[in-house]
Amino acid sequence: HIPCLPSFLQECILSGIMSVNGKKVLHMDRNSYYGGESASITPLEDLYKRFNLPGTPPESMGRGRDWNVDLIPKFLMANGQLVKMLLYTEVTRYLDFKVIEGSFVYKGGKIYKVPSTEAEALASSLMGLFEKRRFRKFLVYVANFDENDPKTFEGVDPKKTTMRDVYKKFDLGQDVIDFTGHALALYRTDDYLDQPCQETINRIKLYSESLARYGKSPYLYPLYGLGELPQGFAR
Repeated sequence: HIPCLPSFLQECILSGIMSVNGKKVLHMDRNSYYGGESASITPLEDLYKRFNLPGTPPESMGRGRDWNVDLIPKFLMANGQLVKMLLYTEVTRYLDFKVIEGSFVYKGGKIYKVPSTEAEALASSLMGLFEKRRFRKFLVYVANFDENDPKTFEGVDPKKTTMRDVYKKFDLGQDVIDFTGHALALYRTDDYLDQPCQETINRIKLYSESLARYGKSPYLYPLYGLGELPQGFAR
């Protein structure tokens, strides 16, 4: 099951998995470029044609070939399932990746960098000193959490205890809750607070493990746009 991926990329991933398992695969594409709905349009002139924009790109935008515009932009978690699939199918031979320099949150009219190291966390004004200590305990709990080992639950039932109650357990304030839910677990709404905590804990764990791989941020991005992914699988 490959969630939240456009259909053509799904097909390319499946074909890559079949290919490394000895199957022969025929690729047919309806467009003159790779990716279908998840394509990266280049040059910029092609983007203008695709969306029937009048005229041509202004000279101030530079060379059209320097642009790769993703139709469905998204980052890859460095320790996520898609990256694991890329390694398993050896598609990484055809791709160059860039580590995103950093991620930021907007709060109270200001922009803050999401801490990516312990030093950054200690210096960040996103949390007060005592909050940072409690947050650190929470992160240690998340790092040790294993849904298959009840000894790591510490009195929490991952399938029944809500995330709101987990935050209460560690005495985390509203600012930290907002930061954790939206910048680490990457939820768009607060609905997750009253749902079983297992999914959220695993999301935060994935964020932390992805961050640990490269240090600057947990996010990877194909150097020439997401259209490189289906192209790599097709190759």
